[in-house]
Amino acid sequence: MSGHSKWAGIKHKKAAQDAKRGRIFTKLIREITVAARAGGGIPETNAALRAVIDRAKDANMPQDNVEKAIKKGTGELPGVTYEECMFEGYAAGGVAILVEALTDNKNRTSAEIRNIFSKKGGNLAGGGSVAWMFNKKGYVLIDKSLIGEDELFSISVDAGAEDVKTGEKNYEVFCDSKDFENLKKALKSKGINWEIAELTMVPTSTIKVTGSQARQVLSLAETLEDHEDAQKVYANFDIPDEILEELAGESS
Repeated sequence: MSGHSKWAGIKHKKAAQDAKRGRIFTKLIREITVAARAGGGIPETNAALRAVIDRAKDANMPQDNVEKAIKKGTGELPGVTYEECMFEGYAAGGVAILVEALTDNKNRTSAEIRNIFSKKGGNLAGGGSVAWMFNKKGYVLIDKSLIGEDELFSISVDAGAEDVKTGEKNYEVFCDSKDFENLKKALKSKGINWEIAELTMVPTSTIKVTGSQARQVLSLAETLEDHEDAQKVYANFDIPDEILEELAGESS
């Protein structure tokens, strides 16, 4: 969708800045702990754990932090028990918003998320209200200077990719979540480095927003992302790249 790669890139840079302050580590530690608790502490047999460990490496998280988080999940070390929850709502213009959260107090988190929606011109909705508008997909963002379009298309499709989109500076590769690890392995075997590789929720349709409405939508999304319990925020907006860059520059 228009603006997806730009927003993904902006979030990636913001995460790098957050890593310097340790904020991204806190969220990754929670994810690692929950993944280890749900599927065991061995990455080779736990795809969810393997995926979040890869993201932790990308964020330059110390290995010691990763190992401690795994042990907290498996019960080898004492730790807080986090509950996974999803919040669904709407931003200005009817834009759908999904928030994946991990919390040790769902009532507190629910009240705080509801307050953010209210203050930023949106509204929190009931379970199932917008989740149906999104599909879970593997997503890889690659710099165009690294490989030709035809070669990338061939490698990606052979590895299970469903779509390869060509932008001004990047390629976006989408696949079913079950093919995500195969896609990464195929790209890595060809020496192709990516800027972003993650499991994400991709909207089935988008809503175009511009001007002050775009500003309001992004303000809500960014405030939700800054909440300590929010792990990931998804939206189905279609905002032109130039507006995204302008607003990102204002908030940086």
